[in-house]
Amino acid sequence: MSALRFAYRGAASALDAAARARVFDRATSGDAALRTRVAALLAEVRRDGDAALRRFAEHFDGARLDALEVPRAEWTAALEALDPDLRRVMTRAAANIRDVHAAFRPVARETVTADGAVIGRRPDPLSRVGVYAPGGRAAYPSSVLMGAVPARVAGVGEVILCSPPGADGRPSAVVLAAAALAEVDRVFAIGGAGAIAAMAYGTASVPMVDRIVGPGNAYVAEAKAQVASAVAIDSPAGPSELLVLADATADATVLARELVAQAEHDPVAAVVLVTDAPALADAVVAALAARIDAEPRAAIVRDALAARGAIVIVDTLDAGIAFSNAWAPEHLLLVVRREAEQGILDRLRHAGTIFVGAQASVAFGDYLSGANHVLPTGGAARGYSGLSTLDFVRWTTYQRIGPATAAALADDTGRFADAEGLPGHAAAARQWSRR
Repeated sequence: MSALRFAYRGAASALDAAARARVFDRATSGDAALRTRVAALLAEVRRDGDAALRRFAEHFDGARLDALEVPRAEWTAALEALDPDLRRVMTRAAANIRDVHAAFRPVARETVTADGAVIGRRPDPLSRVGVYAPGGRAAYPSSVLMGAVPARVAGVGEVILCSPPGADGRPSAVVLAAAALAEVDRVFAIGGAGAIAAMAYGTASVPMVDRIVGPGNAYVAEAKAQVASAVAIDSPAGPSELLVLADATADATVLARELVAQAEHDPVAAVVLVTDAPALADAVVAALAARIDAEPRAAIVRDALAARGAIVIVDTLDAGIAFSNAWAPEHLLLVVRREAEQGILDRLRHAGTIFVGAQASVAFGDYLSGANHVLPTGGAARGYSGLSTLDFVRWTTYQRIGPATAAALADDTGRFADAEGLPGHAAAARQWSRR
């Protein structure tokens, strides 16, 4: 059993500039060569449309496509052929996602100002959204459910799904089954930056969408960032992240399992333990070392710990809260004494989603709890939220201003417009002044 290496292990107060950069910098957009390559792929799709998508499928996926769209009969057949136990689990997950997102569906509201103006905001479902589900080395039916089910709850008119083809020219059978279960409208066997370009700009086969959601690799993340001026996207997304904030009451073995679970995603996944208990930190490292060699994805876990893993000792839990808010994790697991939970939860402001208590495994959120697992990474949780029904509506604001209100607003609006040197605005307002 070889010793574990971490990007940082030690006191938060001892983080110098270099160590802090290793721990905090999780950006995925710093590769100039990647940006240039993605820009070229996007331009190729804009120029050549479906022909470019077929070339990409053959080059990147080893698939020769006669048609980009997968017939509905194939996804229906995939659902019918699905292992009954897996179908039951996926059906349960879809129901939970549907129930949770329905509970937080946005609603229209109106208010009346002191001057009598009626101001309203109404959530209008988007006409068409595109859901991206990763493929390639692994299939992610959970991402299909997390993207498509909330869109349906929000009332989106049309939901399309893009997922990379296998050598047989089709996305994996389990992804197709999830598409049927989530009641998407159309499925396309395209992946990577090409799929993002197709949904953003449209091709002869793939319709242009109003918003693109769903996780993906570095090419997908960069493509979403580059098309964001043409189409709305969910949030910046990169490799998986977990920050565990724990005190001395936590079980080291439980925490080690959670760290492994997120580290196994990717060699550059970021996992961090923050604790005010040095003995717990040592016990977690020992628990990791004891189990890591038995993990099927041990090499990936080791690489992730060495690249972006950290064991951080803070003087107090207050300092731990400050560290977490600054790091802004995708997933945050809070394991502290029960009487302290709510007070700390109230102060944790920057996280994609927070799991409260040792039993609240992050894996539950990945699959079955009903909350969304499409979450901001790389510190973007300071300004972005996890995917929800809010992402599938746009807000229409309307204003009703009657004669009395117009008269009350006219003169002061004119003065404001005069101050900004806009006489046309002033005249438009003053025509309603009391005569």
